[in-house]
Amino acid sequence: MTGIYSPSVVYCVLREKIPQVRSVIPLTLFSSVLLGVIQGVTEFLPVSSSGHLAIAEHLLNISGASEVPPFFDVLLHLGTLFAVFIAYWADIRDMILEFFHGVGDLVHGTTPSRVPPARRMILLIIAGTLPLFAVLPAKDAIEGLGDNMYFVAFALLATGCLLFASDRVRRGRKTEKSATMLDALLVGVGQAVATCPGISRSGTTITAGCFVGFERKFAVRYSFLMSIPAILGANILSLKDALEAQVLWEEVPVYLVGVAVSAMVGYLCIRLIKLVADKGKFGFFAYYCWLAGIVTLALIFTQT
Repeated sequence: MTGIYSPSVVYCVLREKIPQVRSVIPLTLFSSVLLGVIQGVTEFLPVSSSGHLAIAEHLLNISGASEVPPFFDVLLHLGTLFAVFIAYWADIRDMILEFFHGVGDLVHGTTPSRVPPARRMILLIIAGTLPLFAVLPAKDAIEGLGDNMYFVAFALLATGCLLFASDRVRRGRKTEKSATMLDALLVGVGQAVATCPGISRSGTTITAGCFVGFERKFAVRYSFLMSIPAILGANILSLKDALEAQVLWEEVPVYLVGVAVSAMVGYLCIRLIKLVADKGKFGFFAYYCWLAGIVTLALIFTQT
């Protein structure tokens, strides 16, 4: 899943592969900006950041996430979450207002004759998030799959096939007004599967949306709105450990620069995905994932 893993392997590479300068490489402004860019790109583009992180860790024989300040890692993900809020603020605002309207209806025992679209979107997002709870007990086992390079390579190949197929599926017409809870649940199953390293969350959920008959624009919008509880939940689970670790508060201004960069880059990537998906041009990302999978397999065979 794209949003659970960070791009912190870059920072780790600097520290692990250049030990002679380890003492002079704190989280500099340059490192913060670089990690912000990588976070913004890999969070939303359908190339599976978790798969790329697993490959890099395997090749370099390192564990990337442990080298970046955990608090900064959490903030980076909040930066990309902010990007979703910027890109889809109108939808989020409507859902917030409709949530309170729904609470009011429950208190007064009233039911609208026709469920408002924003309220239906809330219900669809809840339904799509439910499958994540099913895989939560297996979180450690799923993360452990990143150590199996064969799995990661074939997962990248599978991601490429999904993206390739999404360009060729018949265009649907369903939106939040006509999509069913079963449709949302099936897309949610795709999101749960995408917690595996090498499977792209955005690519899988958008493709699943296209297969259940979503309008392409709605498939993209639903995918990113559905990422909000996923990213937020992952950050809540990580926040306790991040705060228990040593937090260098004097570096927080540097952290915030990286957060701002991740938000801006993430927003641009969302715009790009909206454009690509609407035109049915996921092919480039499919070819890239196939290439990444093949190269990974080749590297495995050359190392054995």
